[in-house]
Parts: sequence; structure tokens; C-alpha cells
Amino acid sequence: MDLRDSPQDAAFRDEVRSWLGENLTGEFADAGDIGGPGSEHEGFEIRLAWEKVLGESGWTCLGWPEEWGGRGATIAQQVIWNEEYVKASCPARVGVFGEGLLGPTLVAYGTEEQKQRFLEPIRLGNELWCQGYSEPDAGSDLAGVRTTAELDGDEWVISGQKVWTSLAQWADWIFVLARTDKEMQRHRGLSYLLVPMDQPGVELRPISQLTGTSEFNEVFFDKARTARDLVVGGVGEGWRVALATLAFERGVALLGHQVRFGRELDSVIEIARRRGLSTDPVVRQRLAEAWITLSILRMNTLRSLKGLEGELSTPEASISKLFWSSWHRDLGELAMDVMGMEGGVVPEMPYELSELQRLFLFSRADTIYGGSNQIQRNIVAERVLGLPPEPKGTR
Repeated sequence: MDLRDSPQDAAFRDEVRSWLGENLTGEFADAGDIGGPGSEHEGFEIRLAWEKVLGESGWTCLGWPEEWGGRGATIAQQVIWNEEYVKASCPARVGVFGEGLLGPTLVAYGTEEQKQRFLEPIRLGNELWCQGYSEPDAGSDLAGVRTTAELDGDEWVISGQKVWTSLAQWADWIFVLARTDKEMQRHRGLSYLLVPMDQPGVELRPISQLTGTSEFNEVFFDKARTARDLVVGGVGEGWRVALATLAFERGVALLGHQVRFGRELDSVIEIARRRGLSTDPVVRQRLAEAWITLSILRMNTLRSLKGLEGELSTPEASISKLFWSSWHRDLGELAMDVMGMEGGVVPEMPYELSELQRLFLFSRADTIYGGSNQIQRNIVAERVLGLPPEPKGTR
């Protein structure tokens, strides 16, 4: 399969590079790629300002239909945008949940009124979103959610708890999977609600991570309210809509992440050279395997996406998630081994972690969030290899 850019895609790549070169200047250029994984607490205001520049210039929501402000960009063009964005060291995006998850879900399942109300503010960076799926007893087992929503006149009253809610500290809205029919069990009786964050019934508690930062949060709902018509896909259809949202979490952004992974690997190689370890046969072999595997990861991702204009199938997505998360975790361990005693020390004020120390600590979560490795292996086993399903308990 030819994975090179077509003439049209090459022209699009030139357009992207040109625009970024002309607009990533001043304070935006000075900020660099601030706010990446493990550093989400950094530079929110400058990242929000950059998000609005992108929106006003038509560089958000590229894959959305033109009817709703997007460009109708192909998968290949979305991949190109993500790659060039990271190569240019742009500030990390703050509108990813609205653009990549909720927006496509509304285009597919939302009412005309919901699309008119929410899509444009997402595109322009005027409203930020977070995802209310996981709960303390319903993480990978999403069908076990216990958060409830009951009708009270023209409003839903929501009570319960969500956890591991990324970027909730900045979000204006949250899309919530809640149980609207208590008589139904598991995936039946769920609904997909759009809930404003700024109200008395919503409490936010940051979760302290190994890195000392707090990307993730707990969100508590104590009789929080949202309008009756802010149900996506219909009452009781939440499971179908929630799975569609997960399917929209395509691999296009993964190519951009892999550019960042390559930079991290380059840093590890440079430290190995500085410490005279690049000629050590064991270290050299591990470095070579890391480089080769990253190259294979890129080729596999491109192969999975090339020519794909629909949803990335669950088995393919699971294989990709297993592949990159395990590789990235192993890179963090390799970094610590190469750094030696230096890796366990934060030498001076203000005692902040180095890039590679943060990589090691934060990448421990890679194999858990977005579907744990154990769950991904079950999906591959059952849906690709045809093995019998793992016994599941009942509530």
C-alpha cells in the first residue's frame, strides 16, 4: 500500500505548514507545545486564546461537514493536520472533547436545535466540554453506571458521581451517561444528557496524579439540572449514542502523538550518548527496538486509516490502543534506566519534574485510560480471534 501523500494531500500539507508558519508567532510561538500529556495544568489561558485563533481561521473541526462549519476533510487530511500541528510545536488543544467526541455525535444523533445551539461555540472555542462516562464502580464496565436522572417538569435532575474526568476544571459543559429508567439494567434505560457545569449541583474535585498535577477530576452531581430537551438520540438510547461517541475517537490524532513520542525517544537516545551508554549492547538493543517499534506503530496506524472514511472499527481501535500505550509505558521505563540515578532526583528549585521523569510517571496511566489493556485484549480475543467471551457477573 502506498502511504505517500497524494498530490491533493501534499498541497494540503503545504497549506497547513504555511498557515502555521504565518500565525504561530509571538506569545503563541513562545509558549511552544505547552500543555501536553502530564502538563495539562500549564498555560490554559494562552492555549484558550490559540484555540480561538484556530476557530476563527477555520482550523478546528476539520472533519465536520461544511454545513456545520467544518471542512469535510478526509481522514488523510486530518492526519496531516495533526502531524504538522505537533511538528510545529503548537500549544496543546483545549477543545478536543467538543471537537472530537461531542461534535460528531451531535452531527449524527442530535436534533436540529441541539446542533444549532452547540456546534458553533465548539468550533470557535467559546465553549469547552468534558466527558462524563466513568464512575468508581463503572470504568471499563460502562454499562454499570449508577448516576441517575429523573424528570422534574421541564428539567432532568441528576445525582451521582463521575471520575477520571479529564479537563473538567475548565469545561463549560459535560456530556453525561445517566440511568433514566431505574427499572432497566445494564445498557438498557440509559440516556445521554448535556449538562452545564456552572451550577450549584455540580462539585469538582481534582485528582492528584503521580506527576503532582491534576488533569483528571471527580465530578459530583447533587440534584444538578439540565433542560428536558438536552437528551441526545432520545430517552433510553444512551448506550447506542455513547458507543458512537467512543467510535468517533478515531486514530487521526494518534499520528500527531507519535511525532511527540519520537521527540521523547530522541531525548532518551541523547542522554544515552551523553552517559556513554549508546555503545552498551543491552541499552543499544533496547533503543533500537524502541525506534523500530515506533516506526511499525506509525505504519500500522497509517495502514489502518488509509482510505477509511467511516468509523474506525472497535477491534482495530483496540489493537492500536494496546500497541501504543504499552510501547509508551515501556519508553518511560527505558528513559529511567538510561538516566540512572539522575532519574530519581529533582535537583533544584522549584523541584519540577523533567520531561522524561514526567514521561515515566504519566505513561503509567496510558494502559488504563481510554480502555484498560485487559479490556482491549478481551475485545481482540472475542471479536477478532473468535474466542469465547469472558464470564460476566450480574448486578
